[in-house]
Amino acid sequence: MLLVLALIVPAVSGCSGYRPAPKAFHEATIQPYRLDSGDRLRITVFEQAGLSNTYSIDQAGYVAFPLVGAVPARGKTLQELEGIIAGKLRQGYLRDPDVSIEIDRYRSIYIMGEVGQAGQYSYVAGMTIQNAIAVAGGFSPRANQGDVDVTRKINGKIITGRVSISDPILAGDTIYVRERLF
Repeated sequence: MLLVLALIVPAVSGCSGYRPAPKAFHEATIQPYRLDSGDRLRITVFEQAGLSNTYSIDQAGYVAFPLVGAVPARGKTLQELEGIIAGKLRQGYLRDPDVSIEIDRYRSIYIMGEVGQAGQYSYVAGMTIQNAIAVAGGFSPRANQGDVDVTRKINGKIITGRVSISDPILAGDTIYVRERLF
C-alpha cells in the first residue's frame, strides 16, 4: 500500500506544477511595441524618395539603412528608432530629416500542441490567443480549452506562463495548447 502511495503522490503533484504568468507578463501587452528580428518596417524620410522603403530587422537586431549603415533596432520603440535614424542622417547627410516609421509586417507567432494545424503564423495587432488558435485550425478533440501556456520575451528574458485563451498575444509569442487529462 505504501509503495502504491509513493508512486501516486509524485504523479499527482506533477499535474499541478505549472507556473502562472507573472505580473510583467500581462504588463507587456500594454507597453509600447518593441521591435525585434523578423519585423519589417516601412521607413519614410519626407521628400527623400531614395531613402523611403521597406526594411527588415535582421537576426542581429539591426536595420541596414542607406547612407548611415546598420542601425540598432532590437528593443526600440518606433519613436526611438525614428529619432536614431534622424540623428544619424543629420550627421552630414540631411539638414533636418523628417523620419516616420510604421510596421509593415510583424514577426510571426508560433502555435503548438493540441490544435488543428500547428505551425508558424502571421501576427495581427490586437490578436488574442483564441484568434490565434482559430487561425491554426481550432482546438483538437483532446485539447484543454480553458488556458494555454505562452512563452514570451520580456526585457531580454524568455518567460513562460499559463494564461486564459481570452488574453492578448504579442508578436513573437509561442502558444502551447496542452492536452486535457480526461
